[in-house]
Amino acid sequence: MTGVALQFLVVGAVLFALGAVGFLVRRNLIIMFLCVELMLQGATLNLVGFSRYHGNLQGQSFVIFLLTTAACESAIALALVVAVYTRWRTLDAARASNLNERTEPGAKFPLDPSPAEPRHLDYPPAPTLAPAGSEPPVGEVVRNLRPSGRAGDAARTPGEFTNV
Repeated sequence: MTGVALQFLVVGAVLFALGAVGFLVRRNLIIMFLCVELMLQGATLNLVGFSRYHGNLQGQSFVIFLLTTAACESAIALALVVAVYTRWRTLDAARASNLNERTEPGAKFPLDPSPAEPRHLDYPPAPTLAPAGSEPPVGEVVRNLRPSGRAGDAARTPGEFTNV
């Protein structure tokens, strides 16, 4: 094997090994994601090294597809990281691995899912309709009103509102 191709392979193997060790040791989801990307880059560097050694472009063309796949994978992984952080307010993989099951008291990572409280906005109550065939109760307030502007409404006084 030539010296340059061997250098490619050694650097690619070192990158892959660092990524694998980082993935197995760390618990932060972002660091784990970056270690997976480091492993992928080590693998692509090995493909380029083997492509150079054999004197063809097949490995390099395969790397282009791998980089495209890595871009899609990173978008999905970052969306998952945001979803996990929104749910549990932490990026600790051990807490996210419980999948919303409570652990026993005294466990190392008790799951206390405390998602953000839903905001209750003060919207007015939605309008309701009277049942079919009956008149609405007298004095009921109708909320969805707009000015009358249809043909045939000329008998109404200006500013009078109709139910939508």
